[in-house]
Amino acid sequence: MAKQVQPFHLAIPVNDIARARAFYGDVLGLSEGRSDKQWVDWDFFGHQLVTHLAPAQAGEVHHNPVDGHAVPVPHFGVVLTMDDWQQLARRLQDKGIRFVIEPHIRFEGKPGEQATMFFYDYSGNALEFKAFQDMNQLFAS
Repeated sequence: MAKQVQPFHLAIPVNDIARARAFYGDVLGLSEGRSDKQWVDWDFFGHQLVTHLAPAQAGEVHHNPVDGHAVPVPHFGVVLTMDDWQQLARRLQDKGIRFVIEPHIRFEGKPGEQATMFFYDYSGNALEFKAFQDMNQLFAS
């Protein structure tokens, strides 16, 4: 019996609330929830993402090698359906977003094969979106 997944809550630092609204609202197309001068709640694909004004903390990133790419750490995102992932990739390309790692298939022909893409929000927070043709590969080893 599959366990129902509950929405997660994640709060991240941003350096400018207006730019957070431009990125998460206009670029990603997320719906805005509650907000104040210092923070905004977002419907992040059914999860609760909060962008908090904290300019000194936004955008600190390191990189680790994964499958021949320098993956930004920390990063966050969601697993989408393949159709939704492809639509988001096109939307981001149309909006002129520069990718850290271009949309591609990782681990092709191996356990855990997945579509993935990495990019930064306007505050330097790294995001990864991925999709699997076979969701049973999500935790494949």
